[in-house]
Amino acid sequence: MKTLREYIKEAEEKRVAIGHFNISNLESLHGIYNAAKKLNVPVIIGLSEGEEKFVGREEAIALVQTMRERDNYPIFINADHHIGFDSVKASVDAGFDVVIFDGAKSSFEENIKITKQCVDYVRQVTKETSRDILVEGELGYIGSGSDIKDEIPKGAGIKTNPEEAGRFVQMTGVDLLAPSVGNIHGLIKSGNPHIDEELVKKIREVAGVPLVLHGGSGISDVDFANAIRAGVSIVHISTEIRIAYKEALEKFLENNPKEIAPYKILQVAVEAIEKVVYERLKLFNGM
Repeated sequence: MKTLREYIKEAEEKRVAIGHFNISNLESLHGIYNAAKKLNVPVIIGLSEGEEKFVGREEAIALVQTMRERDNYPIFINADHHIGFDSVKASVDAGFDVVIFDGAKSSFEENIKITKQCVDYVRQVTKETSRDILVEGELGYIGSGSDIKDEIPKGAGIKTNPEEAGRFVQMTGVDLLAPSVGNIHGLIKSGNPHIDEELVKKIREVAGVPLVLHGGSGISDVDFANAIRAGVSIVHISTEIRIAYKEALEKFLENNPKEIAPYKILQVAVEAIEKVVYERLKLFNGM
């Protein structure tokens, strides 16, 4: 099986993107994996620090690795939005395939300092173990939280400067870069901003590494297609599958108030997540 690095390179060449979906429980994992297998495309499972704490770091890694080895399938796991070197280090040591140091709210200088510390540690581990671990850096604050917001959070949405992106990559050595190009975490009730396709293209040219689009929930299909064509190779989705989970569960419980078997109650949530992920993966892969 190819490595995640090789799948990302292949996605760039084909002008498609790999879907990245966050999980908080087993239902989410099954829904995402079922959708990916139906389309036969690689997929990345993400856990933020909060999700990782709830699911269990080692437990999540064991589940994903078991699926990958059992089915010989390209499913990978990412330590999403980890704050601080110690948190990133713990995720690397546990066995994640890719880690993100989120220094978007830090100063440019501090972001570079800690991101490089993470990269240096990963390179050391890679040399000692031959594991191909990717490091993603983030430049530009796009808010936080996979939720529904009334408006764009204060301070969020300032777009990444291409020249700064180039310096950031050069000085840190990251494998992937997550810029701010009109994307915002969560869903904005008044409508999410448009993605700046030309900015994506410029940042990709100057930075020289594959780009990751965070805050994918609520972005239009046209904006997704334009962003992927311009240089985005991975797209993050979380809020949309959380909403699908909640709505499916509420409807089932309303219609089946006497049901108490968790595996029966939660099956509708798995199916709802699978449906959302299936449509997103089709779009990201130009199907």
